[in-house]
Amino acid sequence: MSSPHLRPHPSRCDPARSDYGEILKAHEDAVAEGESWYRDPSSGLLVLTAVAHITRGACCDSGCRHCPYLTD
Repeated sequence: MSSPHLRPHPSRCDPARSDYGEILKAHEDAVAEGESWYRDPSSGLLVLTAVAHITRGACCDSGCRHCPYLTD
């Protein structure tokens, strides 16, 4: 997977968040393990990885954190 997909679009996850580094690590770990989701470090909610979205094949317009289909 190319590196742009490993960082969430700033409009979906503010890089100024205090838990931003934890979010990136949780996502990277899930992708490395072939998982399609991870637990958000702060809320405990399930978050789909960019891989899950790529597998889906299109944006679902739900505002997902790791949507690879966003353009600037």
